[in-house]
Amino acid sequence: MSNAVKDFMAGVIAKNPEQKEFHQAVEEVVQSLMPVMDRHPEFRKAKILERIVEPERVIMFRVPWMDDRGDVQVNRGMRVEFNSAIGPYKGGLRFHPSVNLGIIKFLGFEQIFKNALTTLPMGGGKGGSDFDPKGKSDNEVMRFTQSFMSELFRHIGGNIDVPAGDIGVGGREIGFMFGQYKKLTREFVGVLTGKGLNWGGSLIRPEATGYGAVYFAEEMLKTRNETFKGKRVVVSGSGNVAQFAAEKVIELGGKVLTFSDSSGFIIDEAGIDQDKLAFVMNLKNVKRGRIKEYTDKYPKAQYQAVDPKLDHNPLWAVKCDVALPSATQNEINEVDANSLVKNGCYCISEGANMPTTPAGVDVFLECKALYGPGKAANAGGVAVSGLEMSQNSQRLAWSRQEVDNKLHDIMISIHKNCHDTAEAYGTPGNYVNGANIAGFLKVATAMMDQGLV
Repeated sequence: MSNAVKDFMAGVIAKNPEQKEFHQAVEEVVQSLMPVMDRHPEFRKAKILERIVEPERVIMFRVPWMDDRGDVQVNRGMRVEFNSAIGPYKGGLRFHPSVNLGIIKFLGFEQIFKNALTTLPMGGGKGGSDFDPKGKSDNEVMRFTQSFMSELFRHIGGNIDVPAGDIGVGGREIGFMFGQYKKLTREFVGVLTGKGLNWGGSLIRPEATGYGAVYFAEEMLKTRNETFKGKRVVVSGSGNVAQFAAEKVIELGGKVLTFSDSSGFIIDEAGIDQDKLAFVMNLKNVKRGRIKEYTDKYPKAQYQAVDPKLDHNPLWAVKCDVALPSATQNEINEVDANSLVKNGCYCISEGANMPTTPAGVDVFLECKALYGPGKAANAGGVAVSGLEMSQNSQRLAWSRQEVDNKLHDIMISIHKNCHDTAEAYGTPGNYVNGANIAGFLKVATAMMDQGLV
């Protein structure tokens, strides 16, 4: 790490103590941007870096609600409106016990560059709560989300801030929040994305993040004249992103071997086909069961519980060609990255946000693996959210094929932009630098145009 980066990070850490995920996200970006700052002294003079790491607005609020026993519960809600230089704030809401300000700021910061890469006019934001929807009844989730929206509605709008879903926030939660927003404002506008198809949602939105990560991997493989056909693919997670990443891999002729959840993972050496995937979707989306139950249905598959005390995750030791981490941040550490490379993996496309630690990223870059960082590889979700906003503005609904084609084109464009920018700045094949620099240049230029605001 250069002295310039160290000095910059010292200031960020002093201003934002105990926000480790945020520090990690900022450091990765700032390291990539030193050559840009050297070429553009006007960015230094205007303190673009110092401004871009400071959110434009942070909103925190209490969320009181009543559970089914009649007991009052209190959670914390928040929304970080990070940067609006190229459009209204755009980013998901995460409901999970681990949610804190540092995690929301890391996600919102990443969203700035991810949204810029999509070519769509969207700024960066993120929000959520430490509420856990797991094990809650529909009525409890409704009471919580209505209370949450009763405060959030003051700060969002179709041309101001347009939230979407994230971990713990699916169609059910979006529906309840939209209903409350509509009641409070008396407006039917595209203020949330991920809506139901019969009231303003877009086709392909549930599939978009998973499909997009596979489309990005497909483009990386093309640089070596390869395809997914016959490739062994390891997928982590078993939620929305993992499910649809697996679906697209199967469609392209790859062999999906794994799914996981917080308790462990399954390995199916025979390959997870469409019928098996349909079972997983029903298990996780309808029954809300555990991935271990896969082996009850398919006894030839193996299940392995994961010991959180281990310094590695055995999932990443499964022999594969392609890895699609689609669960959560920092799920691949240095040991895991070395296991992947040792066992033949040479293409990693991140479906989750920042799933690889800095030491793990270094492993991938040093061995010249095809490594697609989350802000580029998983931008498909927010891209289709942007397309949903466009459809809402026009009062139109596009066909499934039309949206999928637009998504595919956007992911091809993101890959080309990252690939070409990495070459232009002297680090060919380094998609981390390419993504960070390409996204930053678009936002920084807009900030310069708009003056000191």
